[in-house]
Amino acid sequence: MQKIKISVVSYLNSKPFIAGLQEAVISSKIDLQLDIPSVCAQKLMDGEVDLGLIPVAVLPKLKEKYIISDYCIGAVGKVASVMLYSDVPLQEIKSVLLDYQSRTSITLAKILAQKFWKINPNWVSADENYETKISGTTAAVIIGDRTFGLENRYKFSFDLAEEWQKFTGLPFVFACWVANKSLPIEFVAEFNTALKNGLNMRTELAKELQKGDKYSTNIDAYLNQNIHYHFDAAKKQGLELFLSYQANLEQ
Repeated sequence: MQKIKISVVSYLNSKPFIAGLQEAVISSKIDLQLDIPSVCAQKLMDGEVDLGLIPVAVLPKLKEKYIISDYCIGAVGKVASVMLYSDVPLQEIKSVLLDYQSRTSITLAKILAQKFWKINPNWVSADENYETKISGTTAAVIIGDRTFGLENRYKFSFDLAEEWQKFTGLPFVFACWVANKSLPIEFVAEFNTALKNGLNMRTELAKELQKGDKYSTNIDAYLNQNIHYHFDAAKKQGLELFLSYQANLEQ
């Protein structure tokens, strides 16, 4: 049997998924590739992989798509790793530097700016090390592990998942498991079991990861409280609303 190629985000929030897949019965049946969100999406669109944990903003761009899992990367309130940082209040922001690693977070920031915050900044595509360019009326959207340790560096910080919930009353889904082809039912069942087993290892995994110096955050709280993994009805409703706003934003 040819291995099923899988691209998964290499951030801390996906570590339980990765652990589950590496220890599962299906580990010998898959080719697991670790990438940043934008690369996960591009690989799936280009057919380089069969399945990916992809940013939800890419869903409309896929010619063929199957959301196959009961799990996702979501948040109910604060996610703590998708942030807008600024040295001035929202109404004084003139420019926003955009994280090159995720389309979903960029789109979410633009929706919130237009629909909720009622601001119209200049959106600027950023490159590496752009975090150092936040000053004056220039803010930035920063995502993932690079947000850890930045809590007190800037005068203002806005958690985009929390702002979304204030705006809509719904949770937010950042990424979900999507295939670009129909996969065998048996594999999908094994895949979901692997993810579930990985999530059940969160507390132990957090203890191991906390031993190193890589993450300057409370990993247990992040994995067990900030990230909400179950792709339930409320998250599906939030996702549908996000995609409708995104469609109108692009018109």
